[in-house]
Amino acid sequence: MSLTFRPSQFEVDKPLSQLSTFGIGGPARFFTEVQRLEDLQALMSYCHAQKLPFFILGKGSNSLFDDLGFDGLVILNKIAFCHFDWPVVHVGAGYSFSLLGTQTARKGWAGLEFASGIPGSVGGAIYMNAGASGAETSMSLLEVTFVTPEGKIEVLKPDQIEFSYRFSSFQKRKGAIASAKFLLNPCGSARKKQLNIIDYRTRTQPYNEKSAGCIFRNPETHSAGALIQLSGLKGKRIGGAEVSLKHGNFIVNKGAATTKDILELAAFVKEVVKEKTGIELEMEIRCIPYRVRDDVSS
Repeated sequence: MSLTFRPSQFEVDKPLSQLSTFGIGGPARFFTEVQRLEDLQALMSYCHAQKLPFFILGKGSNSLFDDLGFDGLVILNKIAFCHFDWPVVHVGAGYSFSLLGTQTARKGWAGLEFASGIPGSVGGAIYMNAGASGAETSMSLLEVTFVTPEGKIEVLKPDQIEFSYRFSSFQKRKGAIASAKFLLNPCGSARKKQLNIIDYRTRTQPYNEKSAGCIFRNPETHSAGALIQLSGLKGKRIGGAEVSLKHGNFIVNKGAATTKDILELAAFVKEVVKEKTGIELEMEIRCIPYRVRDDVSS
């Protein structure tokens, strides 16, 4: 495969705050976008050959970049095709997961209603096995097209991928998710369910504020948001970071929050919840350091 990218083609010092739903993050050393599978293959191969750390970015949710930025290449995945061939939908990893949930429900197909309102890409949803309302991404997944660090394509079935709560084995691999296929079911009430889900989310979550989604994973038998509220932490603020008054499991950027503010507030919340309830919360959002030894993706 011939390489189609050179450092001279990369944007330099791209502010990651512009690409993050948190609105936080210093500059990326290099930045580029991809819209085609072959370009993603070429980029993976290039980074592998040059030992250049990379980060695959989708919609910029569920991630907290360092105040210093990222000392490598940030690749914005904009492979965003969407082909319906019912009951299968084939979609690029850069496609909006929320939009996919809305579109499929409107057409009377069930399986992805829960995706409506989740502020991430299809690739990010698979990577994190995103879920809500009793459903997870892996439940409707038919196959995933993955690009290895060497630029090779792998087509993986669900039984070739490990999935659990907010986890997929892609989190332990280098490379990038390129696209996926989902198998859906006809359902006359899919649209109504999807509308109920989005109505509930907009009423209970801070959609009009800058956040990365839920900060903590839900413990096995508890709601992280309920534990935080029970601990009297709603509205707690450090610097520009605040525990949302609307939902305890969201930390919001009130306008000038830094990564340091977010991490200090999250650590304080963990400490207080542990002290008051005996339950230790685990971070759900990914903290991306300025400098990494291995390639990372999302």
